[in-house]
Amino acid sequence: MRAIASEAGVGIGTLYRHFPTRESLVDAVYQDQVTRLTAGARGLLGHLPPAAAMRRWMDLFGDWIATKNGMLRTLLAMIESGEIAHAQTRAELLGAITTILDAGRAAGDLRSDVTAEDIAASLIGIYTVAPRPEREDMAGRLLNLLMDGLRPTAPSA
Repeated sequence: MRAIASEAGVGIGTLYRHFPTRESLVDAVYQDQVTRLTAGARGLLGHLPPAAAMRRWMDLFGDWIATKNGMLRTLLAMIESGEIAHAQTRAELLGAITTILDAGRAAGDLRSDVTAEDIAASLIGIYTVAPRPEREDMAGRLLNLLMDGLRPTAPSA
């Protein structure tokens, strides 16, 4: 906590006044990151075509997963104890994917038979076998393969 206070440029008392426990700090960081990630879906659609927004969001999801490494034990304990509502986070992330997926379907850029759950499971799998930053190149290739599978196929003649 002292290192965090120093990095933030505040005194340890100020940090503890706002975050009395390590868990309260982890929760605040976690919730902020979830909010940014879910809001990022709408922001990406504001300036990218849906398929490009989906691919970029996948990278943001990978960055989000990578930042959890330092807090993983605390996060898992907090999820298990109910201090962090895992179901709520899952619903928010699936909602972000659905936002992009729906825009992609409407534009004809993304398949109509894929669900947000399909994409989330694929991302978890990819980032499990190719964690960032250690396997960045492999993660990128796998994400590109996933995107290829999300594009609608041309009707056969």
